[in-house]
Amino acid sequence: MTPRTTPPYRADHVGSLLRPAKLHEARENFAKGVIDADGLRAVEDEAIRGVVELQRSAGLQSATDGEFRRASWHMDFIYQLRGISKSDEKLHVRFHNAAGDIEFNPAGLKVDAKVGLDGVIFGRHFEFLKSIVDARITPKQTIPSPSMIYYRGGRAAVSESVYPDLEQFYEDLAAAYAKEIAGMASLGCTYLQLDDTSLAYLNDPEQRAMVAKMGGDPDKQHVRNIKTMNAALAGKPAGMTVTTHLCRGNFRSSWVAQGGYDFVADALFNELNVDGYFLEFDDERSGGFEPLRFVPKGKYVVLGLVTTKRGELESVDSLRQRIEAASKYVDIDQLCLSPQCGFSSTEEGNDLTEDQQKAKLERIVETAAVVWG
Repeated sequence: MTPRTTPPYRADHVGSLLRPAKLHEARENFAKGVIDADGLRAVEDEAIRGVVELQRSAGLQSATDGEFRRASWHMDFIYQLRGISKSDEKLHVRFHNAAGDIEFNPAGLKVDAKVGLDGVIFGRHFEFLKSIVDARITPKQTIPSPSMIYYRGGRAAVSESVYPDLEQFYEDLAAAYAKEIAGMASLGCTYLQLDDTSLAYLNDPEQRAMVAKMGGDPDKQHVRNIKTMNAALAGKPAGMTVTTHLCRGNFRSSWVAQGGYDFVADALFNELNVDGYFLEFDDERSGGFEPLRFVPKGKYVVLGLVTTKRGELESVDSLRQRIEAASKYVDIDQLCLSPQCGFSSTEEGNDLTEDQQKAKLERIVETAAVVWG
């Protein structure tokens, strides 16, 4: 086994981190008009410096800004694409947890003009992150996958007068993402992650039924999404690592979908042109490791074995045993370790403390050192 000097790293994490109390307070004050945009940005800057130090001190080789300037892991990005705006319709999403269900009712979206890109979304965010990491740390930028636009609203959200042919919509969407990727590279980004729930959700029969109701092809939607992602990545700059993170929902320690990766595994691993996959495997909802048999040589799987939904700390021995179990299906030298998802995919965050978050990041680094040296 060899050490990893390029991402994904043996010990890594998905991206979002718990927002500190001062940041929550600043956002509330900004909403009330107590502070202006510059005042909010100053608090964000301070909080991001702190969270980068948290990642460095935990022993990680990469760092994100914790997604501290966002309310949501995906919609803050999506609404900045030209041609996409909020709709008046509220979505009704039911999240599940051990105690019961949570109703989440975010705004929907509508594609009411040709999709395009006017500037590098999150470009300023990345530039600040890059300016504060030390030479040992790779700054990592996370953005939602292009799959999320269609999955959020289906055919009904895409104006038929603008896009009578849905294939043209997908082509424009891929072109916008290709510009974003090139723009990130021009700013010095060498580690980019496309966060995608669709490719995990589609393993769940209930989600495939929902896609059918939205006018999609439930048997082929994952293949269509992979085609769009590949078109966006076709001109990926040399020296940039692109990974994808698959998730079944992450909101206030709750989830939406369940089911192993079996339905999408072959196309996911053999057709999607990314360098690595962050996959959640923290409980029985994610199924077994058997789908990893499709992973080809040259690609990496970051096993999301450490849950972000609870504060209970996993043991090194239990994590080592699960990594060994996964290695029956894919070479252990192609494996890495991370949390199963972000700690705070939305600004509310999951139900654990900052100290528990820190302990989990440190445990990932500790375990990776035991397993891979």
